[in-house]
Amino acid sequence: MLNIALIGAGRIGRIHAANLVNEPRLRLSHVVDAMPDAAAEVAAATGATVATLETVLADPDIAGVVIASATDTHLDYSVRAIGAGKAVFCEKPIDMDLARARSAAATLGAPGARMLLGFNRRFDPNFRALRDRLAGGTMGAVETIHIISHDPAPPPIDYVRVSGGLFKDMAIHDFDMARWLLGEEPVEIYAAGACLIDPAIAAAGDIDTAKTVLRTASGKLCLISNSRRSGYGYDQRIEVFCARGLIRAGNVHETTIETWGEGGAASAPLQNFFLDRYAQAYRAEIAHFADIVEGHTVPLAGYDDGVRALALAEAAAEGTRTALVVRLDG
Repeated sequence: MLNIALIGAGRIGRIHAANLVNEPRLRLSHVVDAMPDAAAEVAAATGATVATLETVLADPDIAGVVIASATDTHLDYSVRAIGAGKAVFCEKPIDMDLARARSAAATLGAPGARMLLGFNRRFDPNFRALRDRLAGGTMGAVETIHIISHDPAPPPIDYVRVSGGLFKDMAIHDFDMARWLLGEEPVEIYAAGACLIDPAIAAAGDIDTAKTVLRTASGKLCLISNSRRSGYGYDQRIEVFCARGLIRAGNVHETTIETWGEGGAASAPLQNFFLDRYAQAYRAEIAHFADIVEGHTVPLAGYDDGVRALALAEAAAEGTRTALVVRLDG
């Protein structure tokens, strides 16, 4: 078993901790957090040891780190961990600032740097099956894509204030999915945003609703719909329109039960929380990280993917301010 340290013992860190404990090839050996009580609680629940970041990076017996700390630490901690010879699994986004993220290319983008970015939707079994079907070519070339990502309700306003905004916090997952499915890089982006749900979000300088269109050099289009409130559950759908038809990944419901009667048909509610909807994806991410640490594979989503998704997020934000199509510099 390979020793792994967890940096960040908050909500997402606890999910990764549980999955590390259940991955037979890895051992959660150390927990680091700026809040000692949080670190101690996760360590006690998992049999790990509370440690400092400096101790973790200096320990040759620790093969990798999972970075689930505050976003403004992601880039610095990743650079330090890669420099110390560790494999890194870092939550998204890689940083809040594109120029800063690009400045780390010499370390994080170096040949042999083992860095996995937390774009967990690539590991969702339904979305992976969709992409595999596309790769099989039976439906012909991709022409347009429609990605719907609507939260059931807005996050707390205190979270919104430090989130980096809807595009960097929420839509960045969809930008990564768009790149993954289109098969070529977007060269233009047009985004329109509004605050239709909670005036407090506007007061915090953010939006809660957006529509974004990406165009590739060959003319493929991707429409992304984002909303902080659906009113009907956690809405996560992808439709890919191809030369010979449609491939669609629908929502996941709490159960498969449907009721049919004279009044019509009713199904179970959608899974209403991202940790439930993507539970399998989070487990698969940790299994993939184990493959990376063991040297069996390269990261499915790495540093370059993180930078490119962040570039799309910044361009979308610019587009909402200017109401103009933004050309991407590659």
